[in-house]
Amino acid sequence: MLSNWEMIGRLLGAAVLGAAIGFERERLSWAAGLRTHMLVSVGSCLMILVSAYGFQNIMQSDHVVLDPSRIAAQVVSGIGFLGAGSIILRNEVVRGLTTAASVWAVAGVGLAMGGGMYVPATAATVILLVILAGVKPLEERYRANWQSHHILVTAERGVLTLHVLHDVLGAEASRVRQFVVERHEEDDDLDQVRITFSRVTTGQYRKAVEALRRLPGVTIRD
Repeated sequence: MLSNWEMIGRLLGAAVLGAAIGFERERLSWAAGLRTHMLVSVGSCLMILVSAYGFQNIMQSDHVVLDPSRIAAQVVSGIGFLGAGSIILRNEVVRGLTTAASVWAVAGVGLAMGGGMYVPATAATVILLVILAGVKPLEERYRANWQSHHILVTAERGVLTLHVLHDVLGAEASRVRQFVVERHEEDDDLDQVRITFSRVTTGQYRKAVEALRRLPGVTIRD
């Protein structure tokens, strides 16, 4: 049986490690920030302490078997509702998955600390911080190479249609996410066309622009 002071130390350690991960989320103003991660970590730590040491008097009875891992399993599955609360859908883009994953992971940190696995808990915290803060610039650089681009085109009435666009762009036409044709505000003989490409590199975007420029009666508006 652990002493009360050692249990308190584990709870404080879980709070510190949870705060380290939560602070990284807090600085980005996510819904699950400093306090949420600390609460999850400390709560998980407390649950595993109760599971492992809260029934010592019952364990002294004959034919009683205790499995502390059952509480840990319920924590891992039950913490999912907090993660779901941090996931939002905005402009057809899912956001908050990383924060949801960090909340789920910090529950594991709390369980490890509560179980007396100090080194793995600390190592996991460091690894999580490297993933959250260190990998983010690499991820953003990769996404910058695959992003959305918009082209605003002025064309003679009926010259630029979706069928013509597919013929001109070829394989790049599959990257067209939106194709909107509107009547030009100043000239009824012209169309104003808005084309949106998704997940294209800068080189692919420039190639598409040049292909459209070569069409007669089409002007790219910069």
